[in-house]
Amino acid sequence: MNPTTSGPRSARSTVAALPATAADHARPHRPQVEISDVQYNSPGRDDRSNRSLNKEWVELTNTTRNTVNLDGWTLRDESGHTYTFDHYRLAGRATVRIHTGKGRDTRTDLYQDRRAYVWNNDHDTATLRNDHGRFVDDQSWGQRRDGHR
Repeated sequence: MNPTTSGPRSARSTVAALPATAADHARPHRPQVEISDVQYNSPGRDDRSNRSLNKEWVELTNTTRNTVNLDGWTLRDESGHTYTFDHYRLAGRATVRIHTGKGRDTRTDLYQDRRAYVWNNDHDTATLRNDHGRFVDDQSWGQRRDGHR
């Protein structure tokens, strides 16, 4: 019996080789930069101290080997609080945390310089967009009262 047929009524199966660009469309797209973790519920008391605010953060990871220029990219919550990256480059395979409170920016830690919490503990969505406003990645948690994420 021919391995491409299983009996008298079966049709022959043909596999066509597609160019790499056409084959790539079948796979889900993995962004160059992704939201890799979110600490939306600051550990300890929510006393709005800078220390507590900075324990609330979003982590971004560059999944490629190349540096990505994040200048003009935005990180936003469902309520519209928006952080815009200013002159920041994320090295290949590197991770950066964007803290809610005040602090001194470094290669691994950026600060929104806010005096109030951004990320809701019960539900929210962190959305990352590039400098053209195009969606890059998001991460949601909890459930809204209407039952949707």
